Amino acid sequence: MIREYRQADIDQVLAIWLTASIEAHNFIEPQFWESKVSEMRDVYIPASETFVLEYEKKINGFYSLYGNTLAAIFVAPDSQGKGMGTALLDDAKNRRDSLRLSVYKENVPGLNFYEKHGFIFLDEQVDEHTGHPELIMEYHSYNVLRSDK
Repeated sequence: MIREYRQADIDQVLAIWLTASIEAHNFIEPQFWESKVSEMRDVYIPASETFVLEYEKKINGFYSLYGNTLAAIFVAPDSQGKGMGTALLDDAKNRRDSLRLSVYKENVPGLNFYEKHGFIFLDEQVDEHTGHPELIMEYHSYNVLRSDK
């Protein structure tokens, strides 16, 4: 079940974010991610629309939207490969006509996931916090792209 985030979810959401960030971004020191937990708790999660995927009475993943930006999408490492990321992404795509995101160029599984789900490459930039290259990708729903609408 995907539902709106509640403040009581914060510890589970942060635990998923931290473990999944460290695993997906093994090219960045874990201490970097650990140093960002309080910003996630106090700034990023409160500023975003966040939705959680709850399965068997625990949160297994979440995503956050900031306007039309998919600011975060994470699935607990032990729950990956079971369609939960796809379910979360589909839910986000149903809430917006278009989505934009940035993904580290070195995160090849992430890049492949987004391409598989209809995101296209727009641009490249360097993340000011880590110095690593990121790709900017965008998704448009079918209805937005149709010229007869």
